[in-house]
Amino acid sequence: MALSPLALLAASCGSPAAGDSTKPSAVEVKDQFKVEVLGTFDEPWAMVLLPGGKSALITERSGHLRWWIDDEKKSILEVTGVPKVAYGGQGGLGDIALAPDFEKSHVAYLSWVEAGPDGTRGAVLGRATFGNGTLVFVASLDIKVIWRQTPKVTGRGHFSHRIAFSPDGKYMFVSSGERQKFTPAQDLSNNLGKVLRLNLDGTPAAGNPFADKGGVSAQIWSYGHRNLLGLQFDASGQLWDLEHGPAGGDELNRIEPGKNYGWPLVSDGDNYDGSPIPRNSTRPDLAQPAISWNPVIAPGDFIFYSGKMWPEWKGQALIAGMGYPGLVRVKIDGDKGREEARYPLGHRIREIREAPDGSLLLLEDGKGGRLLRLTRK
Repeated sequence: MALSPLALLAASCGSPAAGDSTKPSAVEVKDQFKVEVLGTFDEPWAMVLLPGGKSALITERSGHLRWWIDDEKKSILEVTGVPKVAYGGQGGLGDIALAPDFEKSHVAYLSWVEAGPDGTRGAVLGRATFGNGTLVFVASLDIKVIWRQTPKVTGRGHFSHRIAFSPDGKYMFVSSGERQKFTPAQDLSNNLGKVLRLNLDGTPAAGNPFADKGGVSAQIWSYGHRNLLGLQFDASGQLWDLEHGPAGGDELNRIEPGKNYGWPLVSDGDNYDGSPIPRNSTRPDLAQPAISWNPVIAPGDFIFYSGKMWPEWKGQALIAGMGYPGLVRVKIDGDKGREEARYPLGHRIREIREAPDGSLLLLEDGKGGRLLRLTRK
């Protein structure tokens, strides 16, 4: 069943990587939540709540976009017109985000992986409108993108392609992974291993720190990143990212313009083959993580919580854990983070969103991944 704009307004990393391991936090809280199952999906990756909070759009990595409705039947419908994706490994359909003026424009943004020549791949970003029951791309009736990872390279990992809008709604930030190629993260002539600041049409935003270099460099906001699977603004308007380290060294970072976050020069983990990497602390000239994990938690996405249902958590980061199968709660103090507690849920958690009432909506990772609603007991 297709999705129409009128109906919309009325309703209104892949598999575990080798070396990923974790251990329970010193503070592990069991049976914290009342858990309700709301639906089942095939490798869900991202979710965005529609206006009113009674329905959501959910991406599945194989290339399907689902419309979940919080009605009596918990209906799950399919949105048509989704672009063909290069599915496999960590690649496929990725993030989805509503334009800041969505209720007026009906515009949404999708990220996915497309194939290139000679076995190469790269993440892309498209801007879409909901019309005539079909997802139609603004640029033309043909599927067309407004941003691409440059260059396309071989492999099927570390695409990242998360989307976040600035609090004023003027700019779009996109995470671009280093595609398991290491050195591009330190090279300002490409956009791999970077956080990018773009206009809403996908062009580089004015005032970016490397605009004077021109070309792709004009997109770059920060660099030296690995695989960024979370990108969020806190209540004060500060941008943060959450990224996977190698065998150890997952990071939560406060993102500031022009800064180098160190990968692959430093990490709080080591390479999968056991060879050591200098620690972040050995390079105080580089941006330091707010918190890092070794062993890893292999995070999915994260949010900064409003405090509506759990007032004691207001302003804290709630992190979806895949290596640690549950939630990880982190308190922020300036540019530092401290882990407060872990909540085991028995499944890898890929995505987390907050509902209007403060309850938590989670997507489990993998085939048969369930949509869960967590409320206070």
